[in-house]
Amino acid sequence: MGLEDYEVIQVEPQSVTQLDAVEKANVDVQVATAKTFPRIISRIMNNSIALVTMNKETAQSCSYALPRGGKPITGPSVHLARILAQQYGNMRAEAKVVEITDKQIISRAMAWDLESNYAVAFEVRRSIVDKYGRRYNDDMITVTGNAANAIAYRNAVLAIIPKGIMEAAYKAAQDLITGDLSDEAKLVVRRKKALDFFNDEYGISESEVLKMLGKQTIQQIKAEQIALMLSTQQALKDGDTTVDELMKDIRSNPEPTIQEKKEALKGKAKGVIEQPTLL
Repeated sequence: MGLEDYEVIQVEPQSVTQLDAVEKANVDVQVATAKTFPRIISRIMNNSIALVTMNKETAQSCSYALPRGGKPITGPSVHLARILAQQYGNMRAEAKVVEITDKQIISRAMAWDLESNYAVAFEVRRSIVDKYGRRYNDDMITVTGNAANAIAYRNAVLAIIPKGIMEAAYKAAQDLITGDLSDEAKLVVRRKKALDFFNDEYGISESEVLKMLGKQTIQQIKAEQIALMLSTQQALKDGDTTVDELMKDIRSNPEPTIQEKKEALKGKAKGVIEQPTLL
């Protein structure tokens, strides 16, 4: 997803003076409650870590990986943002689709810290046309809108939550999903399971996964790469990315194998100079 397909913009949050009388009264009550029962940071930290590590499925849902410039980037997911927002408390957060144009769907999310009266808002714009310029059907537009809402919500909430709390919970989740890889036998099992999932669920071959990870052989896949694979799988499940987007550079510009490179060099030595796809 290039900027034409997926764009995140920080915008001005809604002012309290823009709320109607009933909503303003509700906010006033919530602010008063927040001042009366302020947060206890140590409790938030401990509870957040306990929740993200309650099982491997929850831990895996806390991160995502997306292709950017031919390399995947990772980060905390909307699932982690929801857990942290729940534990942080004294906060209002929401996300909704605010506009659908011919080519884009626009979602807006706002997070408001009722204790500090600090608010942020983000807009996410996602394309609703395919690579041939055809507009999505209604079901796909709904799915795209839900994904845009999730991205906008995540960005807004994580702009409020202190970085130290987020990073502690995120690291705890990452440590759990990689599991005990203290010996080669355990590493082989986890590696095979992750590779098989890509192939069985999304039709992504072992060689394509290796290219995505920037590795040459399966043996080079260690704990860090397994965590990246699981985060990528989560992004596919959540709709943050698609197989086509993930494989765009890999399938359109396949990296030559080591054997192909050797053959290309042999051909060049013999005076064969036109092999642009191999060099």
